[in-house]
Amino acid sequence: MTLPQKNLLADEASPYLRQHAHNPVHWRAWSQAALDEARTLDRPILLSIGYAACHWCHVMAHESFENDEIAGVMNRFFVNIKVDREERPDIDQIYMASLSAMGEQGGWPLTMFLTPGGKPFWGGTYFPPRSRYGRPGFVQVLEAVDKAWREKRASLNQSAGGLITHVAARLSATQPKALLDHETMQRLAVGIEGMIDWTEGGLKGAPKFPNAPFMMTLWLSWLKTRNTSHRDAVLLSLRKMLSGGIYDHVGGGLCRYSTDAEWTVPHFEKMLYDNAQLLRMANWAHATTHDELFRIRIEETIAWLSREMRTDNGAFASSLDADSDGEEGLFYTWSESEVADALQADLPAFAEYYTLAAPANWEGKPIPRQNDEQRTQEVANYPIAAALKSKLLAARAQRVRPGRDDKVLADWNGLLITALAECGRSFGRDDWIDLAAQAFAGILGAAESGRLPHSILGERKLFPALSSDYAAMTTAAVALFEATRKPEYIDTAKSLMEQLEEWHADTDRTGYFLSASDSSDVPIRIRGDVDEAIPSATGQIIEALTRLATATGVIALHEKALTVAEHALGRAGQQTYGQVGIVNSCALTLEPLKLVIVENPSQTGLVAVANRNPDPRRIDILVSVGGTAPKLPGDLLPPTDKPGAYFCLSQSCLPPVIDPGELERLLRSN
Repeated sequence: MTLPQKNLLADEASPYLRQHAHNPVHWRAWSQAALDEARTLDRPILLSIGYAACHWCHVMAHESFENDEIAGVMNRFFVNIKVDREERPDIDQIYMASLSAMGEQGGWPLTMFLTPGGKPFWGGTYFPPRSRYGRPGFVQVLEAVDKAWREKRASLNQSAGGLITHVAARLSATQPKALLDHETMQRLAVGIEGMIDWTEGGLKGAPKFPNAPFMMTLWLSWLKTRNTSHRDAVLLSLRKMLSGGIYDHVGGGLCRYSTDAEWTVPHFEKMLYDNAQLLRMANWAHATTHDELFRIRIEETIAWLSREMRTDNGAFASSLDADSDGEEGLFYTWSESEVADALQADLPAFAEYYTLAAPANWEGKPIPRQNDEQRTQEVANYPIAAALKSKLLAARAQRVRPGRDDKVLADWNGLLITALAECGRSFGRDDWIDLAAQAFAGILGAAESGRLPHSILGERKLFPALSSDYAAMTTAAVALFEATRKPEYIDTAKSLMEQLEEWHADTDRTGYFLSASDSSDVPIRIRGDVDEAIPSATGQIIEALTRLATATGVIALHEKALTVAEHALGRAGQQTYGQVGIVNSCALTLEPLKLVIVENPSQTGLVAVANRNPDPRRIDILVSVGGTAPKLPGDLLPPTDKPGAYFCLSQSCLPPVIDPGELERLLRSN
């Protein structure tokens, strides 16, 4: 069947796809029908992948996809398919790996040319409409690809076949399993330490990303070995990020990355996953240092998430755009006169806490940031600084807001639910735990026949879920169990893992594919081993299995986690720095920690110690005196007739602790 010769994106659930609904390009969403159309017409596919908050995606759309002449060339030569990479990371990862295999630098928008069968033969990222920036013009590219397709089809088909075979081997193949050991993570941590910018934090050079998986490696190394340089690398990076321009000092929340090496000029899009991971890291940092900067930034970021990112079902939207009113960063930047108008008599205090930074190569208005002294002053005098921020926030509310991508992604929300539950425990904020519970209920309520959707937008849902959705939501369920003591969260976690096993397990039952077995429109079922800004799907699965196994004490679950971890680590050895999420989760599996506390809710000395000493390796189970305690490793059953804390490292447990001070020393030394 040939689809109508018009743009078909208006009815799509993705806000990004709907942004292109009125382009003169005859766009289709990725689907079996679109692929069939390419075969029927015997035309190559022009595949364009982006996301709603992507600045250069907007630029290419305005320059090329809204241009009647360029659209005419696209419609004449190609079947044009648009993909939201956040909706279809399985498709994005295949073709991003294909571009990398061609020796090209990846990024978004991703522009790929495929055979009618969906095999890639050439591609790039952003193309200007006419040749500039050292890049060929898009019309020139379109005409050259059409000419090559007409005159060299056999050669292109052959190279495309070889390329897709190479990508499949890289993303889907098995490798011999590897022995789990602590040395693998330690070697990786030492390598990452060598990349650290010890002046500005983060990795050396620019652009600078938060890079949560790398920071997690260093943090786990510090917890295991007490290597203080690994701890300090994370703390330095967090402090510099949270005082730099990459952090929104007026409204809270972290931007996606900094274009410079000093964290000053951000790429202004704000992503849910970055802020979820920031909350977890800042929580651990606060527990270790008691530096109130981390508490303040956690509170500000959760306030922003609650104020601007919640959707009608209680879960959280995906992102805020980098642009507003057609200009990148316009919503977030300030001229001196705008600050003066907003603050009036309070203007002199502004300079004590913030600087308006305008680097030499920056063409926009200045960006608020802090130096080390100003950061210290803000923490010491936060009520004064908060009052200034409140006035600036009120003034900023009158501006044209950046667009919000309202779709709710199950895996990204799972990351945030875990972070909210953990922060709620650490700071005694039941309202944060309630936010987490409401978001969890909103996503679970969208399930059909026990299966999660990957994406939700109002009444529209995108099925089937990805393996990352089940993993992140399982970890979130365990975190909510720890925070609320409600056993139904464990029951839900078990059900989610059963769905993962049914729809995503490989033939040998030693790992999982990213796409479900009934996803008919994927050219390759990839495993999802490679990290992006968040840990890979495989890394998240191993962590979820480990945490559920530790919470339940079910030996079969722990053995499953070990099996999946060993095989994943074998694959990760081929590209360790791109798969640190797997290495990190393997470290969790190798030596899980379990803390069972028996204590009445009215006597919270032991529980309070556990709450203020969060540890990503540890599962906490809280039992009331007289209640039913779970079994410890070795089938030991702790007595519940009196308060006590039972701390287990892997398969061995220490003697019970009844004194909160002793428990504090124990948790801080292990």
